[in-house]
Amino acid sequence: MQRQIVESTSIKSVGYDPEDEILEVEFHSGGVYHYVGVPPDVYEGMLAARSKGRYFGDFIRLRYPYEKVR
Repeated sequence: MQRQIVESTSIKSVGYDPEDEILEVEFHSGGVYHYVGVPPDVYEGMLAARSKGRYFGDFIRLRYPYEKVR
């Protein structure tokens, strides 16, 4: 999955697979996670958010199942 670098103090890059609704998040700490069932509008909202980390915490982190992939 292609990720794009984002401006954030906690998140390094994000990618999205619209077919499977998987959001991939790479943190500056090095961890990469897949969040499953994330609708396209939530992904787009994250990209548009002024604070990616805050948006992630408010709308993604505890709302979707995830797995650590790296």
